[in-house]
Amino acid sequence: MIKDIRITEEPKKTMSMNPKRFLLWMFMVSIVMIFASLTSAYIVRQAEGNWLTFELPQLLWYSTVILLLSSLTAQLAYRAAKQDNLATLKTTLGLTVILGVSFLITQLYSWGVLIDNHVYFVGNPSGSFLYVLMGVHGFHLLSGLVYLLIVLTQSFTYKVHSKNLLHLSLSVSYWHFLDVLWIYLFVFLLLNH
Repeated sequence: MIKDIRITEEPKKTMSMNPKRFLLWMFMVSIVMIFASLTSAYIVRQAEGNWLTFELPQLLWYSTVILLLSSLTAQLAYRAAKQDNLATLKTTLGLTVILGVSFLITQLYSWGVLIDNHVYFVGNPSGSFLYVLMGVHGFHLLSGLVYLLIVLTQSFTYKVHSKNLLHLSLSVSYWHFLDVLWIYLFVFLLLNH
């Protein structure tokens, strides 16, 4: 008697991603779309003429360095958490928050310099675009700071460590994304002001 022979296929391994990480990636893609449309509109409007040319405030260079340093401290915080070095985690994450706030302050001072140089939000579209680009980025950076503060608070209650890195990882990824986004915007503005 012949026995029933069944051929079964091994299930294919699916790619899986934490749903929160997936949402973060979708959020970052939507932000990229926003800034792609804003920079495209900037170029199109600039080509139409009636465009005020002006020097970008020197403070933007300092704010860029501050933001780069904040990405470094964020990465150091992540490495410290992976190694369960909780004291370093708290210190470097706290430094990241301080540097992020410093970045926003230098951006606000840059707006003051622009106003002193008669570059206003209302008036010429070149000024309007500059304020919108910086303001929308600043808003997203503020959201990143809120997330970093939440994770910093969690680190003081020992909820962030080598076995629980999800929220730290997400906040650091978002922070690096905002850093890269600012570099893009700054280079764009340097080339197109």
